[in-house]
Amino acid sequence: MTGTTGETGQGPEGTGQVTSVPVPAAAGGGPISHAIFRLARLHRMFAGQLLRRIGLHPGQELVMMHLWELGPRRQTDLVRLLDSDAATMTRTVQRLEQAGFVRRRPDPTDKRASLVEPTAASHALRREVEQSWSRLEELVTAGLSADECAAALSTLERLERNLVQAAADPACTDPER
Repeated sequence: MTGTTGETGQGPEGTGQVTSVPVPAAAGGGPISHAIFRLARLHRMFAGQLLRRIGLHPGQELVMMHLWELGPRRQTDLVRLLDSDAATMTRTVQRLEQAGFVRRRPDPTDKRASLVEPTAASHALRREVEQSWSRLEELVTAGLSADECAAALSTLERLERNLVQAAADPACTDPER
């Protein structure tokens, strides 16, 4: 990984791995969390570079993927699907609408709501989004065997389940714990 500072630090003690930035002493109690933070930052950066070429920002492609697959959805449904918040989804939909990739129309079953639907222009993007995600996957998994990819995916899914469970337990964020 290449850091923006050009500094090279050592990975978790005893691993011999080189990281993009040194692990600060204060993060010493959370080397996996620090690695996730660095990985997520780099992943988002590369995703942004790939998506920018087709006129999207990170996260917008996920909205489009769901709309292409599921068809028109209420904005509140998109918030739940993507585990987002209403304000972020509103901005995302507005930007996609301004770009001509979605349109809103009244929901025939609920006059207070509107449906967000993909436009014909967005359907032309689908292949490019799929190619961008495939390229991102290639970058992330470069040099990994099929078994290593499966193990990485399994570990990431487990980490996600751990955090989902923790989010449901108010005691997990209790500073007195």
